[in-house]
Amino acid sequence: MREKLANWLETATVRNTILGVIAFNAILLGLETSDTVMQAAGPLIIALDTACLAIFVVEIVLKLVARGYRFFFNGWNIFDFLIVGIALVPGAGTFSVLRALRILRVLRVISAIPRLRRVVEGFLSALPGMASVFMLMALIFYIGAVMATKLFGDTFPQWFGSLGDSAYSLFQIMTLESWSMGIVRPVMEIHPAAWAFFVPFIMVTTFAVVNLLVGLIVNSMQDAHHEEDVARTDDYRDEVLRRLAEIEKRLPPKP
Repeated sequence: MREKLANWLETATVRNTILGVIAFNAILLGLETSDTVMQAAGPLIIALDTACLAIFVVEIVLKLVARGYRFFFNGWNIFDFLIVGIALVPGAGTFSVLRALRILRVLRVISAIPRLRRVVEGFLSALPGMASVFMLMALIFYIGAVMATKLFGDTFPQWFGSLGDSAYSLFQIMTLESWSMGIVRPVMEIHPAAWAFFVPFIMVTTFAVVNLLVGLIVNSMQDAHHEEDVARTDDYRDEVLRRLAEIEKRLPPKP
């Protein structure tokens, strides 16, 4: 019975229904931010939101019944359990801030759509490699912040007066947010050769290191996709072998 329940929970009908409830609940949570809508239909929206939460709770309970302790062997099941659990915390008093976290229920769409799961799994598998890149970027930022403070701190203390100010200004420059007219050109009016510092910094951080991060994530996503294809092929092979074994059992014994 538990196996049948687990198989039923994995059917396309159930998955699509849960996905539809998640999307509908996301719309409801967005409507709750409008005072006009809440004044017109507040009780109805709250009732529908509670109904959506009840559906999520029932789904989690059914999965617990179907899989037992094995439910917690799957990271996505734990993710769903925590998201629904946060929604059950009372939204009053000390926990009033948690009412804003109800929107996290929308994140369940990640576990409901395999393609989104693949993206997240690829990102998580890229974290070890990304740590090395972040360390490299931190080293570059530290060196750049020390140099910028020494070179431009006296004339532009608002941007490079301290190590922290310089690091923040360099981060803004790396994001290319008002870097030229906002910071670099005013600095070049006093220090004409400042471009020799800022241009290589942008080339290294924005175009080299950031693209390296993107490449790591894309590569990890491709690996996750390959592993999923291998697992699907293995499942198909096991199913074919199982059916062949059943056919062999039905055949009359050889004389």
